[in-house]
Amino acid sequence: MKRRLVIVLFVLAAALGGGSVWYFGKRARPAAASLPAPAAIPVVAATVTGRNVPIYLRGIGTVIAYNTDVVRSQIQGQIVQIAFTEGQTVKAGDLLAQIDPRPYEAQIEQFTANRDRDQAQLMNAEANLSRYTQLGDKGYATPQLIETQKAQVAQLQAAVKSDQAQIDEAKVQLSYTRLTSPIPGITGVRQIDVGNVIHPTDPNGLVVVTQVEPISLLFTLPEADLPEIQQQLTKGPLKVIAYSQDNKITLDEGELLLVNNEIIQTTGTLQLKATFPNRDHRLWPGQLVNARLLLDTRKDALTVAGSAVQQGPNGAYVYVVKPDQTAELRPVHVAQISDGQALIDQGLKSGDVVVVDGQYRLKEGSRVQELHGKAAREADLQSSVQDALP
Repeated sequence: MKRRLVIVLFVLAAALGGGSVWYFGKRARPAAASLPAPAAIPVVAATVTGRNVPIYLRGIGTVIAYNTDVVRSQIQGQIVQIAFTEGQTVKAGDLLAQIDPRPYEAQIEQFTANRDRDQAQLMNAEANLSRYTQLGDKGYATPQLIETQKAQVAQLQAAVKSDQAQIDEAKVQLSYTRLTSPIPGITGVRQIDVGNVIHPTDPNGLVVVTQVEPISLLFTLPEADLPEIQQQLTKGPLKVIAYSQDNKITLDEGELLLVNNEIIQTTGTLQLKATFPNRDHRLWPGQLVNARLLLDTRKDALTVAGSAVQQGPNGAYVYVVKPDQTAELRPVHVAQISDGQALIDQGLKSGDVVVVDGQYRLKEGSRVQELHGKAAREADLQSSVQDALP
């Protein structure tokens, strides 16, 4: 009797359990079928456009003064005047310092007096020679006397020339008492003061004058760029643009002057030299700057914001927004990225719409909602917070 009761209860429990499973399963199926579609992901998108894009080669360089001269004295003497201030812009020939000229002026006076004395003796000797010659024609003077007088005249003529040479040399020495700037430029730190004696052997001289207008820039590029540079040089001079180290300030625009005649084998780089007018003096000797060598300008090239380009295991790619507002992963080839713009030469066409912000949540086929500016950032932040919630 008990056994029959247990069997009946077991069968009844099984029946009730099966009905519950059928009932709840039937109720669950419509709920699954009515799940909402995934929400569209807010993104910022931009249209691919064509424009003229400059092609640059980038390098780091050091500014070199066009000319640098140490102003040294060629004579010894006491400095009696300093005619410049440190950091002053000077022209070629401007007076920088004056050495005491009196010893050299005295030499000139002495040599001038010697010349005048010898000239007076020469005039007397020439007059005697004229008289002896007349007497000789009449037989009153011997040929020996006339020859002796001619020799004396020649001797005095040589003495006058020697005196004049000494005067000229003394004038040159006197000119050296004026220390002038040999080039246009900017003066540095003064190395000697008024009252001190300057010597030709002084290693530091008076001051260093540096020419900064124009000015040069030495920079390096990889040796692999040499063939392309040589090819473009056949078309004409190449422009070089100098930027500050943070690439935010354009310092000056110049022209490529030289491609060095050998490659630096230790680094595999090529040294180039450019010249800049530097009228605003933004380039300074010894300054480290970024150089951009303009090779060419591509007409109607396709560009997108640099933030649109992503890197994957197979290379660069972007997300393209299709007309049905879904995202498509599109491989691309990036020729260069400059000033926040990526030059695309493969993978896109003009008019394509690409995602430039918010693509980190996208995948192939994701639904997207195009937003702009602040709205896009707020929507993206809200979606991120929701995704983080349990």
